[in-house]
Amino acid sequence: MQHDGATVVSSNFQQSRQHHLDQDSVNPHPFYNPQQPNPPSISPMPRTKTALAPTKTDDHVGGVEEECDLFSGKWVWDEPNRPLYEESECPYIQQQFSCQAHGRPDNSYQFWKWQPHGCSLPSFSASIMLEKLRGKRMLFIGDSLNRGQFFSFVCLLQRLIPERSKSMTTYESFTVFRAENYNATIEFHWAPFLLESNSDNRANLQKKKKRIVRKETINKLSEYWKGADILVFNTYIWWITGSKFKILLGSFEQEKKDIVEMETGDAYRMAMETLLKWVETNTERNKTRVFFTGMSPSHGRSSEWGGDTDGNCYNQTSPIEDPSYWGFGSRKSIMRVIEDVFSKSKVPITFLNITQLSEYRKDAHTSIYKNQWKPLTPEQLANPVHYADCTHWCLPGLQDTWNELLYAKLLHL
Repeated sequence: MQHDGATVVSSNFQQSRQHHLDQDSVNPHPFYNPQQPNPPSISPMPRTKTALAPTKTDDHVGGVEEECDLFSGKWVWDEPNRPLYEESECPYIQQQFSCQAHGRPDNSYQFWKWQPHGCSLPSFSASIMLEKLRGKRMLFIGDSLNRGQFFSFVCLLQRLIPERSKSMTTYESFTVFRAENYNATIEFHWAPFLLESNSDNRANLQKKKKRIVRKETINKLSEYWKGADILVFNTYIWWITGSKFKILLGSFEQEKKDIVEMETGDAYRMAMETLLKWVETNTERNKTRVFFTGMSPSHGRSSEWGGDTDGNCYNQTSPIEDPSYWGFGSRKSIMRVIEDVFSKSKVPITFLNITQLSEYRKDAHTSIYKNQWKPLTPEQLANPVHYADCTHWCLPGLQDTWNELLYAKLLHL
């Protein structure tokens, strides 16, 4: 594949447009229909197309074809090979994502594998990935969904690193995992809007009721991003607070602040254009790999998939079966903004189009099985549906698949 920005971006978006951007069309691909919450194991899917030569390693490696749309496929039950790691084996999983430790009674969400149509997703090889990261710096930048992907990535790798050679450090908005014997770091930077905002200090999040983003300002945050070899961005859920969004025209230090309201779609476009300018100016074409992870869906209303009108992701134990399902929380207008802005890129930006495949996974959220910000009231405990988290995801689980897709793109580009 050519390392040409327009080529990389346009091919990804051409693949996604039919399934994600047309309001009147439906995704025609078939979907595996589970007959029970814990269906029996099935035979592995045949490898119909491969383009990468097998690599001699202790991990099995498959291949993907350049022309294959990895984001169009179906979930298949794969108990022999899933999960890719055990929750108890990864000491770095935050309590926000450790569902088994917080009493989730089922673990069926861990055994689903994403199967693209007409090709195979390469098996995630920790040894190959660590070699690719040797001497490098990988950085996840964004909100708590990207933080979950970061911890998933660390969990996929850490068991091959000797105990004395690995460490994780958190300081304010930064978390750094270091593999000393590879001279490599995998890092996370909390920047929920990517632009400067009043939510950049995680310690003060509970005090910030109104979200305000400073117009076209990225330099203060991005000083930390410079020099990274792999950048994985995301931003979406924090923008979706209504049809309007507050934008600061001046500085947060000014006593009298000049704040205007923009249409949410216009505000998001401004953020994406600012990010694109930074990427084009501050990354090296033959050195820096840039990824953008798409919208992570929520499952807050089970009526959307034909369930109880008062329900949500709580007590869900199997994926949505309708291949055309698309929840109201995922704005297709935002997909169009991403497509329009990134298709103009002068440098390669690879879009991880995880939205549709994640839409099916109503069963994979943390729900009530997580550490809570504050103690639950008796009323909440009596009605768990009302405090279920239907935005974040259990680990191990869905976000491991996001990283399998990231791994496939890292192998192939």
